[in-house]
Amino acid sequence: MTSRIHLSAPDVGAVEEAFVLDAIRSGWIAPLGPHVDAFETELAERAGRRHAVALSSGTAALHLGLLGLGAAPGAVVIVPTMTFVATANAVAYTGASPVFVDSDPHTGNLDPQLLQDSLTQLSSERVPVAAVVTVDLLGRCADYDALLPICARAGVPVLADAAEALGARHAGLPAGSFGDCAVLSFNGNKIMTTSGGGALLTDDARFAARARYLSTQARQPVAHYEHTEVGYNYRLSNLLAALGRGQLSRLDAMIDRRRAVRERYVEMIAGAPGVEIFQREGDESDNCWLTAILVDSDVSGWHAADLAKALDAADIEARPLWKPMHRQPVYRAARAFVSGAADTLFERGLTLPSGSALGPSDLDRVQDATGDLLAGVA
Repeated sequence: MTSRIHLSAPDVGAVEEAFVLDAIRSGWIAPLGPHVDAFETELAERAGRRHAVALSSGTAALHLGLLGLGAAPGAVVIVPTMTFVATANAVAYTGASPVFVDSDPHTGNLDPQLLQDSLTQLSSERVPVAAVVTVDLLGRCADYDALLPICARAGVPVLADAAEALGARHAGLPAGSFGDCAVLSFNGNKIMTTSGGGALLTDDARFAARARYLSTQARQPVAHYEHTEVGYNYRLSNLLAALGRGQLSRLDAMIDRRRAVRERYVEMIAGAPGVEIFQREGDESDNCWLTAILVDSDVSGWHAADLAKALDAADIEARPLWKPMHRQPVYRAARAFVSGAADTLFERGLTLPSGSALGPSDLDRVQDATGDLLAGVA
């Protein structure tokens, strides 16, 4: 009996086992400890930052990053509409309101011209913009060469949501190095995992110290428990940091494997009418976290949903691209600057199994399950 092929299953082995065993034997079982300290140092070095704060999730990192940038009731935060809901939810946690901006149709990342238009319009209305959040979609860095100058001219800080992009690069610089601060996610399906976890990255020592303070229940440095403001239980445990250190030591090899998976898909769809690899152009610096295809049903004669159904029948997971935030029921009343690009990507896009633990036989199963559709057989 074959097992289900997942979209991006964790890839762990003997290296991670050794790190976690070391943490257990050290006695540092409770949150924080030497592996947390070392993990933060190694993450900061990998991302080209001075400071990293290891946290319980990428969402926690988004929340603390936005608080540090001044997001609060009465202000708005610009968020790409093509993203996972956590990006928008973190804005709501601060009491600020999200304003959604549409995508570049070729990359799915924030459209620079629409960002400029939205900032110009909000400024003319005297709406305070606390921050712009960028999202490095599916492991492709946003166009920071275009986006950062726009935000600088408007005097608005940038939080770079690099949750999906650790190991990717833009203009030779690593994902996580852009913006006033950046966040990473180590959820179970990410390029590397700590089971659950995330990190906040910054070059500002005081910004990092403030995040650490808030993430440990805003406890004052006195012998008893003293609190002058509301804090959060957001710190990463020593055990999970040990797992992360093992994963980080293997990150480049895992990226190489995901790229090999993408190249297999390139071969698989070659010659299939109306089907293309999403983000293929210029993907040399991507981490290939997830490989997705776009299906033009007018040309192919079938829809992305048809392929998803065929894969599911073979016990293979596939998923549409993110449903745009401006179409999510919880955020339908939010303001949005849209062009229709994200809607089209959602309609046509399908992410395929992309994990670094996939073997040749797994990819053979995917090819077998997609063969008829890709060959143009209805």
